[in-house]
Amino acid sequence: MCSFLVSTTSSVDEQQFKKSLEKIGYRGPDMSRIIKDKGVFGFNRLSIMGLDETGMQPFTDNGSIAVCNGELYAFRKLKKELCDDKVSFISESDCEIILPLFKKYGVEMFKKLDGEFAMVIYDAKSDSFIAARDPFGIRGMFYGYSKIDKKIMFASEAKALIDLCDDIKPFPIGSYYLEGKFVKYFDVSKSSNYHDDDLETIYKNIKQKLIDGVKKRLDSDAPVGFLLSGGLDSSLVCSIAALESKKPIKTFAIGMSTDAIDLKYAKIVADYIHSDHTEVIITKDDVINALEEVIYHLETWDITTIRASLGMYLLCKWIHENTDIKVLLTGEISDELFGYKYTDFAPNAVEFQKESEKRVRELYMYDVLRADRCISGCSLEARVPFGDLDFVDYVMGIDPKKKMNVYNKGKYLLRMAFKGDYLPDEILMREKAAFSDAVGHSMVDYIKEYAEEKYSTEEYEEKIKKYKKHTPFTKESLLYREIFEKYYPENGDFSWRYRSNSCREKYMDDPLVNFQTTEGTIAEILKVMQFVYAADLRKVLTPVMFITGEEDPEEHFGKDTIRLNQDYRDAEVPVTLKIIAGYRHDILHDACAENVFDDIYRFIQAES
Repeated sequence: MCSFLVSTTSSVDEQQFKKSLEKIGYRGPDMSRIIKDKGVFGFNRLSIMGLDETGMQPFTDNGSIAVCNGELYAFRKLKKELCDDKVSFISESDCEIILPLFKKYGVEMFKKLDGEFAMVIYDAKSDSFIAARDPFGIRGMFYGYSKIDKKIMFASEAKALIDLCDDIKPFPIGSYYLEGKFVKYFDVSKSSNYHDDDLETIYKNIKQKLIDGVKKRLDSDAPVGFLLSGGLDSSLVCSIAALESKKPIKTFAIGMSTDAIDLKYAKIVADYIHSDHTEVIITKDDVINALEEVIYHLETWDITTIRASLGMYLLCKWIHENTDIKVLLTGEISDELFGYKYTDFAPNAVEFQKESEKRVRELYMYDVLRADRCISGCSLEARVPFGDLDFVDYVMGIDPKKKMNVYNKGKYLLRMAFKGDYLPDEILMREKAAFSDAVGHSMVDYIKEYAEEKYSTEEYEEKIKKYKKHTPFTKESLLYREIFEKYYPENGDFSWRYRSNSCREKYMDDPLVNFQTTEGTIAEILKVMQFVYAADLRKVLTPVMFITGEEDPEEHFGKDTIRLNQDYRDAEVPVTLKIIAGYRHDILHDACAENVFDDIYRFIQAES
């Protein structure tokens, strides 16, 4: 993985800079170096390409300096091009090409890079700092402004900036920074080639482009392993890699000792592709003991993210402690391209495509962030074949009418592309399971039980008063929040972890959101329901559930819900009221969404 911390000014406390760089040392435990010249460049190395010391960063060239956390998959071709220009190199590192490539192309260089990267360059010729991040944001990158002189700083994780900066934000994906401005150089959600290929052509291209994406990511001077859940996506990556490798690949799966779904299916895949397979079994104690580590690495208290991260983190930790593997291939990003279960309900192709584009743009805050932190937190590097730019560009360019689930099977195009010898049919056609569930339903149950035992009702009600913003709403959420605050005090406004501006703007621009649910509308509904009950049509029982955020303004369907709730009760309509503390009416788009859905599900079950 590697990590860096860069100050664009030399007027920074050297001891604090060193301590902050050490906070992210687990991302690059092999070597560490700090250069103070034009600004301060700090780098922690995980040796993947060019394993000896000649590949250590920062790289320098006639006063210019560069650090990069990433893998540049086309570097051999670009390196040959530079060698033809009489450029000489001292290492086998892929990142050594950055400075001569920038000298040749300037910021246009970023469009030529095929890989997963975050980097900072000081260009001596223009006396300026340039920073850039890959189109998906697979490599972590943050920026803030120094407490001393308000100059911009960059780091691989937010925790490295907390003691040095007043304000910390994620570096925008597919963008570069130059002269105080962020410039979008690549929008991964938009295809460069929208097409209307027939299904057979689509299958052929999906298959070949994913194979190419996997093959690129097998190029490593360090040992490579594979995370195998037994789901469609990770199984395809493993199957392709097994066919491309001269010896059995090493695959790893994790599950609870009692009810792991994944272990069964991962074993089927491993046997089929003849991999060197390892099952890691975890217990309740393993899960509970890992909570602090996971939350520290994730820099979040978000329930869904933490639950989904625990299994992956514990698996990566086992791999780091018990093998020599340094690189892991994963199956992330497929869902965003081909659809989740909920996108089966997209009203039309246009809305399906919009949702896919939104998910792709926001991946860096969710699944990609989870994978990065779980893997890098264990001194390993993540590679994501489904994030291959050529593959993504093609899939995003497919007519969305063909990507929608009109086949009674999600991800139909991807499944059909690999119909044949790659996977057994029961895996190729397996429906998706949430990672936290697939590791074992008992995992979440154990966490909830632990939280229930940790806090009495009185303690819980008293402790949540401390958090005026993003107030915990269950004992489990309080548990996560308290751990988070232990490591990141007074940084509880990391709201970018939970909702993006684009998501919020889209939501508020939605005509269904802005349509006013007036008292008149409610009154008409009430009249109908009163008629039903007055006519004694009790068999037409229509229970009602109101769910709202406690902080919703009165001009919306918010605090007035309490009054409407009473109106319904007066009319003898069965009604349930649920008020979520600390949130507004966007509760289905926020950190509490999973709990809201659980409440709805339980309500339907109870009233059915």
